[in-house]
This record gives sequence, structure tokens and C-alpha cells, in this order.
Amino acid sequence: MKVSLSNCIEDVEWSRMKEIYCSVGWKKHDEEKIKKVFQSSNVVAIAYDKNKITGFGRALSDGVFNAAIYDVVVDEHYQNKGIGHQIIENLLAQLKNVSCVHLVSTSGNEEFYRKAGFREMKTGMARYLNPSLAKEYLE
Repeated sequence: MKVSLSNCIEDVEWSRMKEIYCSVGWKKHDEEKIKKVFQSSNVVAIAYDKNKITGFGRALSDGVFNAAIYDVVVDEHYQNKGIGHQIIENLLAQLKNVSCVHLVSTSGNEEFYRKAGFREMKTGMARYLNPSLAKEYLE
């Protein structure tokens, strides 16, 4: 499928972004939080099928040493069409001058990211302040 990618959130329809999060089971995200996390991210990729948002991803980076990719999400009706791969490639192209790109993924998507060249870290650690998230994501 041919999609266009934008690195701008100026004209984003936030209600559509919420629909996409909901389509993959992330139902706790409201439009204001979604808007805030994307406005606070210095690297974004929004995928469009004509004028309809089909997926997105975002990253935070210091521009030199480190970056972290978050929230690569594709609408459930558009999955398995290469859109997620295009979003990852777009984000990585924007981060090409960074030494290390970290990735935070939901469980079950590890193979997708391995195909994109990501590997498990020997030293990756996290601390979740919310106990239910800690139980879900930490070993």
C-alpha cells in the first residue's frame, strides 16, 4: 500500500489519533494527552492514506547520542501492509545522526522490530511508577 508520510503535526486530527490508539487496545489515551505527547516529541511520523491518518510514531532525542522511539501504532484495519515499516524507516531517517536509537515496544511486537534491525539490550532497564504497568512490562 502506498501511503504518504508527514513529519508535521500542525493539521493532525487528534480524534483520529485517539481512534487509532483505541483500535489496538490503548483506550486510556485521551485527545489532550495524545496531543501533548506528540507536541513534546521532537521527531514524528504520521502515515496517511490520502487524507486519512493510518498510523504514526514518535521519538525523543538529544540529537547526538541517544533517541528513543515510542508509540509506533497502525490502525488495525491498515496493519500488515508495510505502513509500520515505513513509519520506522522515516523515524530512523530523521535520527540518522544519533549514535543509539532505543525503542519501547508493547509485548508481542518484538519480531516486527527485529526485522527493522533492533536487538535486545544487555543493559536496558526501566522503572514504572504505576504498579500495574510495572507488572505488565518489567521482568
